Amino acid sequence: MEHISVLLNETIDGLNIKKDGIYVDCTLGGGGHSREILKHLSGTGHLYGIDQDEVAIKYATDRLKEFDNKTIIKGNFKNTKEILSTQGVRSVDGILLDLGVSSFQFDDETRGFSYRYDAELDMRMDRGNNLTAKEIVNTYSEHDLYRIIRDYGEDNFAKNIAKHIVNYRKDKEISTSLELVEIIKGAIPARVRNNKKGHPAKQTFQALRIEVNNELEILGGALDELKDLLNDNGRLAIITFHSLEDRIVKNKFKTWQNPCTCKDLPVCICGKKPEGKSLKKIFPSSTEIELNPRSKSAILRIFEKNKENSDANKIA
Repeated sequence: MEHISVLLNETIDGLNIKKDGIYVDCTLGGGGHSREILKHLSGTGHLYGIDQDEVAIKYATDRLKEFDNKTIIKGNFKNTKEILSTQGVRSVDGILLDLGVSSFQFDDETRGFSYRYDAELDMRMDRGNNLTAKEIVNTYSEHDLYRIIRDYGEDNFAKNIAKHIVNYRKDKEISTSLELVEIIKGAIPARVRNNKKGHPAKQTFQALRIEVNNELEILGGALDELKDLLNDNGRLAIITFHSLEDRIVKNKFKTWQNPCTCKDLPVCICGKKPEGKSLKKIFPSSTEIELNPRSKSAILRIFEKNKENSDANKIA
């Protein structure tokens, strides 16, 4: 169960770590990024690691046991401000979000994240939550299934996939991942399925995972609060893995950098000032992609909070 951290060196460089700084890894996962951050800290420097997955907490706790200047907490990054407040922390020097599913979640055959293993349809990152992928495919209306697969999976065959799911469940409950894979395959014409890049079920599984964990709504709602936690010159680094996430991050960074709403007026009257600048987005190298194919779709974006020096850089 090896966990390989994506864009590791680029993220550490992007955070511009101060030895005595306070940093938060909001998606602790396997602890790879946190381990590198901790290597750069000394003295009063401290890392807070947050994750909603109990398995991740246990794995990372063991992996980081040699470091004393850390605090690991179970929770969702949407509650980061509240979580840090319980630790007496009001502001930090850097925050990391790695929005990918950890390798040990994908590779755990019991979690239902992967379309390659036959497992109960679960997909919960926090097993304390009630909603599962199994419940979605067996109880959501055809229209809602279509909407989820279209919007979150961006699959051109969303309508037909939703129809096939509903028709199948009339006779039998859909229980396992491979059962669902066969339904999806049956909804996609063979000529398309055979020429389709990637696994034919990939986009539907992504859509279900996003719905189960409410990923996009949580991300959009958390970003302003995370930015507000940063000290001056503090940085927020976010790694995304699909266009839906990246679009949310990109647009939020753009708003922070250029908040003025007086676009059609000769003089600004809204009074909104830039809160910092978005740094250049970073992609994995060809070498990293070769070593870790799961990094292929990753994009790292970094925002530096600095009200005194907010010269706008172009956001790609």
